[in-house]
Amino acid sequence: MIDTLYGSMSDGAIGVFDSGVGGLTCVRELIRLMPHEDIIYLGDTARVPYGTRSRDTIARYAAQDIAFMEKHRVKLLLVACGTVSSVMQSERIFDGSKIDCYSGVIIPAADAACEATRNKRIGVIATPATVRSGCYEFEISRQRPDITVYSRACPLLVPLAENGYTFVGCEPAEFFVREYLTPLKEKDIDTLILGCTHYPLFEEVIQRFMGDGVTLVSSSAVTAQQTFEALKAQKALKPDSHKAQIELYCTDSVELFKENVARFVGGDIDCEIARCIL
Repeated sequence: MIDTLYGSMSDGAIGVFDSGVGGLTCVRELIRLMPHEDIIYLGDTARVPYGTRSRDTIARYAAQDIAFMEKHRVKLLLVACGTVSSVMQSERIFDGSKIDCYSGVIIPAADAACEATRNKRIGVIATPATVRSGCYEFEISRQRPDITVYSRACPLLVPLAENGYTFVGCEPAEFFVREYLTPLKEKDIDTLILGCTHYPLFEEVIQRFMGDGVTLVSSSAVTAQQTFEALKAQKALKPDSHKAQIELYCTDSVELFKENVARFVGGDIDCEIARCIL
């Protein structure tokens, strides 16, 4: 069960929010694991990225994202933004919120990495704000003080992902993966946390560069998996007869957002897409 999942389960949708479109990788995994669950997603595309902002600004933006979700009927809320999840470790951004069931992506990813590593050397790639917070080092050290963690900020991967430059053979993607990950490769890590929900789109490029001996841990995938296990354990999954309703919201251009929905989730997704104001 997700350690940061609080409260009792009730009927409603799974809420997911992110600073932009990266959290759609989490939505993709939720749909794969729980095709009958309703999902409400918010991508704050007008203010992406959060990862280069101050902690106070990130906390203020997150509070507005949470307030939006409070207007909808959600039974739990996933903070699919690594940057906001890192701020959650020290800032009580859910204080006073009507939503008492929530999880970030830090603890699920740290759990999975601690289980996966064999040589006790874990790498983390994330936004500058997440790396500055030291949240992964703290959480992994709390669980396994014998593990060494090496972190690397990769700020330019987010705009590359949102513009479709993520595939093997794409010169910008391969250049920046090599530029960012060479120092981690030289540390002989055997496990790498993809600590931003945009990064799973680079999974094939990253795996080829790091080699098959390195296990990649997607914060999106493991958070979705732990959410599924939590809902199943509490018998809170919707019945197979339920037709899922998926609502996707953005704060900027709907047309650009639709392009990323097709890229991150798939073009055949049955959903409603709309713009909102926070």
